[in-house]
Amino acid sequence: MADINKPIYDRTKRVLGEENTKKLSEARILLFGLGGVGGYVFEALCRLGVAAIGAVDCDTVNETNLNRQILATLDNIGEHKCDAAVNRAKSISPTTEIIAIKEFVTAENAAEIINAFGECDYIADCIDNVSAKAALIKAATERGIKIISSMGTGNKTDPTQLRISDIYKTDTCPLARAMRVKLKKEGVKKCPVLWSTELPRGNTENENGRNVPGSCAPVPAAAGLFIAAHIMNSLADN
Repeated sequence: MADINKPIYDRTKRVLGEENTKKLSEARILLFGLGGVGGYVFEALCRLGVAAIGAVDCDTVNETNLNRQILATLDNIGEHKCDAAVNRAKSISPTTEIIAIKEFVTAENAAEIINAFGECDYIADCIDNVSAKAALIKAATERGIKIISSMGTGNKTDPTQLRISDIYKTDTCPLARAMRVKLKKEGVKKCPVLWSTELPRGNTENENGRNVPGSCAPVPAAAGLFIAAHIMNSLADN
């Protein structure tokens, strides 16, 4: 657990207060995805000094990540993203425990990963598979764990159009549309999500049989920090 009397937390205490900073220093967060959005969630949580982060990702850093992912550098191409996250945390907040979970998240193993992590104050879903996302949300809801889910940030250029609202109050976003349908079938009645009112732009090329959206640094970065702020304020208000 972080020592909130250290200088790194001085500015945080000035805005959140000592009691709320202490709450954050005791928090355990499970983060699914360490990419463009999830990497910035991870960054902010480390700098807030949370007690533990379960970092779930199955991927390695590659050169295409350099344009938007904070964990990606020329020095760590080929490194597992979980290992990059551990190293990043050590350089910022060594007291934050990083539990690296090198798993590909599916609808079948989502609940198992949550159970294995144990005590959890919040879940951040920053993956892009509809079935897995729905399974995470359903499992968290059934366990009474707060969760926020990121919708699509690809093919977007305007971070000022990002919003957080209930999934059933979203529009515009194709991923949110698919999630509304899936969650309704699963009987999930509500879930806060990060989404954008911006219409998709640019090209979505087909690569190895799958669509690859365009992306640029500002939107996923802002989305990740937006999600981290939501978690921060939710935990601080309790």
